[in-house]
Amino acid sequence: MYQHRHSIRVRYAETDQMSYVYYGNYALYYEVGRVETMRSLGLSYALLENEVGVMMPVMKMDIEFLRPAFYDQLLTVVTSIPSLPEKEILFQSEIYNESNKIVNRGNVLLCFIDKSTKKRITAPDILLDKLREYYE
Repeated sequence: MYQHRHSIRVRYAETDQMSYVYYGNYALYYEVGRVETMRSLGLSYALLENEVGVMMPVMKMDIEFLRPAFYDQLLTVVTSIPSLPEKEILFQSEIYNESNKIVNRGNVLLCFIDKSTKKRITAPDILLDKLREYYE
């Protein structure tokens, strides 16, 4: 299983009236985790979209809220790819606070789309080549 860790500091604008991270911001944190996970593999969304011609839209997202996160906390987003992708790719995210207590977890399922035809395709070889060693 491939896994990557990335830190995010909670900004004031990301909190609600209770000083909690506003629930809608967790989707953004997951996206940051996905983007940085791909970057850690030597791939970027820009490269996939502009050079390979593959887009990855979100199909489904499940979120579980376990405890609040607060303004100025340093959060760690742990993003895992639990299996080698085929027609879809699943990113599992866990977000931890500075005390290493889990705040939030969720799954985000994406598919692969050919940029020019807008039709679904299988995972591109450039991604599979980077991931294969983690699943053999």
